[in-house]
Amino acid sequence: MAKFMDVHRGMQGITADQLMEAHQADLAVEADEGVHFESAWADPESGFVYCLSEAPSAEAVQRVHERAGHRADEVHPVPLRV
Repeated sequence: MAKFMDVHRGMQGITADQLMEAHQADLAVEADEGVHFESAWADPESGFVYCLSEAPSAEAVQRVHERAGHRADEVHPVPLRV
């Protein structure tokens, strides 16, 4: 499976608890799409949230986020990693 990094904007002021809650919502439905979310990061000041996943497609990543209630603004494949 491929790796994807997705970006959510407009989440200024997000707390660690809210980030964990959103991540848990993804984990609750990820298997239905064959996706596995590995990590999530947030910058409360800028409002950016980033998620790293392994998935069959960017569309599968987006479907999980939509079902979890927080559609990604962008989903990017990351074919190279060191």
